[in-house]
Amino acid sequence: MHTFYTPDIAIKTELPEEEASHCLRVLRLTVGDEVLLTDGKGFFYKAVIDGIAGKRCQVKVLETVFQEPLWKGHLHLAMAPTKNIDRTEWFAEKATEIGFDELSFLNCRFSERKVIKPERIEKIVVSAIKQSLKARKPQVNGMIDFDKFVKQNFKGQKFIAHCYEGEKPLLRSVLDSQTDAVVLVGPEGDFSREEVALAESMGFRSVSLGKSRLRTETAALVAAHLMNLAHVLES
Repeated sequence: MHTFYTPDIAIKTELPEEEASHCLRVLRLTVGDEVLLTDGKGFFYKAVIDGIAGKRCQVKVLETVFQEPLWKGHLHLAMAPTKNIDRTEWFAEKATEIGFDELSFLNCRFSERKVIKPERIEKIVVSAIKQSLKARKPQVNGMIDFDKFVKQNFKGQKFIAHCYEGEKPLLRSVLDSQTDAVVLVGPEGDFSREEVALAESMGFRSVSLGKSRLRTETAALVAAHLMNLAHVLES
């Protein structure tokens, strides 16, 4: 059964324009075909196509199914986007398949990419929740300056992953499965020492993601996976 993202399905029984186009023109579904809808807010809807008018596709909801949260807490990852945007997009897809709640992009001192299009990442995330059958869509935020981000009031645990020497426990060993978590991952050139110091002064704890030196997108995916794993195992 094909899955479609319908954020307003509770008040509007019609596929969004882009989803309708894919349904009718690409998949060539027609009246009477069953479909699965997700609103990205925790619900699946078993439905059937019951009307087609030009590019518009009406559906009739047959059953509403609530999906229990698949992990505890609010998992927030903030990363500096890679110079090659394909790598950031790859991360967004794979992290969504694994599971997390919020993604922010950091403008750091050594960032090689200063501009990002959140709407492009949003489409990739939507595609990934449909593919992985998740009823909750991660929130995608735009670019924000590093110092502004770390000065926000976050609940739960706060971590910054970097390559500088010093006391840095493994992220997996200090994650608390009972609380929210936010993890910062820097650009290809790492965070500056000043950025690390600022983050630590704001309550972020320096951590390691392992002994290997990882690319930005790999490090971000490892962080997302560790957060998810810690919270899922204790669910």
